[in-house]
Amino acid sequence: MKHIEVVAGIIKDGDKIFATQRGYGEFKDGWEFPGGKMEPGETPQQALARELKEELAVDVNVSDFLCTVDYDYPTFHLTMHCFYCSLVGGELTLLEHEAAKWLNMSELHTVNWLPADVEVVKALEK
Repeated sequence: MKHIEVVAGIIKDGDKIFATQRGYGEFKDGWEFPGGKMEPGETPQQALARELKEELAVDVNVSDFLCTVDYDYPTFHLTMHCFYCSLVGGELTLLEHEAAKWLNMSELHTVNWLPADVEVVKALEK
C-alpha cells in the first residue's frame, strides 16, 4: 500500500481553531486541518510553514507538536504530523480550499472532518 507522509497545522487564534474544506480531489468537500506533503530534506516544521504559505498565503510560527495520526484510507496509508501554529504575517487567503471556518472547541463537531482529521479532533479534546 502506498504511504503518504504529511503535516497539518492547528492554527489557533485565542480559543478558535482554523478549519478548511477541500476544494479538489478524491476527498473534495471534506474538512481538514491545512497542510500538505513533506519534501525531501525538510523537517516537519519547515514543511508545514511552506505548505501554509502555499495554501493560505500566511506566515506562521510552528510551535508545539500535538500528535501523529496513522490512518489507512482505502488506497493509501497516511501518516500526519500535527503541530500548533500561530499567524505571524499575511492575510488568510484560500488558494486551494473552497471554504474555511474559525471554530471554538464546542463547534469542532459541526463540520464533516476527513477520517484522519477526526483523530486530530480527538487529540485536541484531550
